[in-house]
Amino acid sequence: MAEKLASIQQPDGSWHTSLLDPASYPFKETSGTGFNTYALVWDINNKILEKAKYGSVTEKAWNSLITAIQPNGRLGYVQLIGWKPEPASPNSTEIFCVSAFLITGSEMFKYSKIIR
Repeated sequence: MAEKLASIQQPDGSWHTSLLDPASYPFKETSGTGFNTYALVWDINNKILEKAKYGSVTEKAWNSLITAIQPNGRLGYVQLIGWKPEPASPNSTEIFCVSAFLITGSEMFKYSKIIR
């Protein structure tokens, strides 16, 4: 699964609402990106995945996440809760995604200690 996620990561480091058809939702989506990044970096930190192979994927994804923080401090580009996929926008946000961002940040901090 990690290999597939790495292969479909977008050039900006994110994953879009539709993983296999990113053009159908052409903007980054931070909840999926946050949870995917968390899983990958947690696996690196716990020596399940190789840092050499997946480190750049997680770093690129983290950079995508931090660029989604809006000037008002909110995390944007969150797909809203609903029964079907919807496009994310700079101003769309939800509490659950902030949690994904925070747990990912805690793992990225641990990761940064590993690579120094």
